[in-house]
Amino acid sequence: MVNGRDHGGDLSGAMARFGGSPGDWIDLSTGINRVPYPAPPASAAALCELPGRAAIERLCAAAQSAYGTVWPLLPLAGAQAAIQLLPVLAPRGAVRVLGPTYNEYGGAFEAVGRAVETVAGAEALAGAALAVIVNPNNPDGRRFSPGTLHDIAATVGVLVVDESFADPHPELSLLPGACPGNVLVLRSFGKFYGLAGLRLGFALGPEALIGRLAGRAGPWAVSGPALEAGALALADAGWQAQSRARLSAETARADGLAEAAGWRPLGGTALFRLYETEDAAEAQARLARSWIWSRIFPYSSGWLRLGLPGSDAEWDRLEEVL
Repeated sequence: MVNGRDHGGDLSGAMARFGGSPGDWIDLSTGINRVPYPAPPASAAALCELPGRAAIERLCAAAQSAYGTVWPLLPLAGAQAAIQLLPVLAPRGAVRVLGPTYNEYGGAFEAVGRAVETVAGAEALAGAALAVIVNPNNPDGRRFSPGTLHDIAATVGVLVVDESFADPHPELSLLPGACPGNVLVLRSFGKFYGLAGLRLGFALGPEALIGRLAGRAGPWAVSGPALEAGALALADAGWQAQSRARLSAETARADGLAEAAGWRPLGGTALFRLYETEDAAEAQARLARSWIWSRIFPYSSGWLRLGLPGSDAEWDRLEEVL
C-alpha cells in the first residue's frame, strides 16, 4: 500500500503474515512481465552525468518507432508520474473515471482537493472536463476500439487514455492514428519490458497538453539509466514480438490452471488475469502459504488477479498449489 492506497507488489506485508524472504516468493500481484528485457548494466556516463538532450532524443525516437506514432511525447518517471501531473489539465469542471480501475487517478485529484466521480459506463463520461479510460482496463481487461475512443473524446474536454497494458495488444492503441486535439495517451515502459524499477513511461498528445505537463515535470524527469535502457528495449522489435507471442500463449495456460482450481476467468490482459473465486481472501492466503503472492481488491470479495509466471519452475509451483 502506497500513500494509503491499495496496490500490488511490496512483499513486506505478505512476508509479515506468511514468512519467507523475498527470494522465496513469486510475486504475481503486479502484472509486470517476469521475463524482463535483458538490459545491460548502466554505463558510467548514464550513472554519473546529468541526462543530456541527445539521450532524451534517442529515447523519444525509439518510443515513437515502437508505438508506430508521430505524436509528440514526454518521457517521465513512469505512467504514475504523468498521473500525478494530470490536475494541471483540468482546472475546472467534473473529473470522471471509468471504473473500477487503477486507483491512483482518484488519488491524484483528491490530493489537490478535487472531487472525482467513478462511473460504470462510458456514456456517463460525457460532459466531463477531464475523463479517464484505462484501455485495456486494470483489473478486468475491458477494452475499447480506437474508433469508440474517438467518439468518447468528442463528448469531453480532455480524454486521458491509459495504455499501460497495451504493449501486448497494439490493435487497441490510439497512437498509430492522427493525434486529436484533446486526447492524452499514457504508456508504461516497466510493465511489458519487466523493468519497473527503472521508472519510465510516456505521455503522448498534442503539443498544447504535452507542453503544460512538461512545464510541471522539470528538466530531468527521467534518469540516465532509464534513458539508456529504455532506448535499447524500445528499439528491439525482435524481443517485443517474441514476448507478445509468449504472453499470448501463456494466458490460456493460466486460465486453464485457474479453471481446474474452480475459479472462473473474468478477463484480463496478456500480462495479468482476473478470476472470480468463492472467497478471494482465502484464495490469496492459499497461494501465499506456498509463497505465491496475488492481488485482491477492496471492492470485491471474489476477484483475484494473477500475473503470469516467468519460468518453468514458477509455472510448476503455481500448478502444484492450484
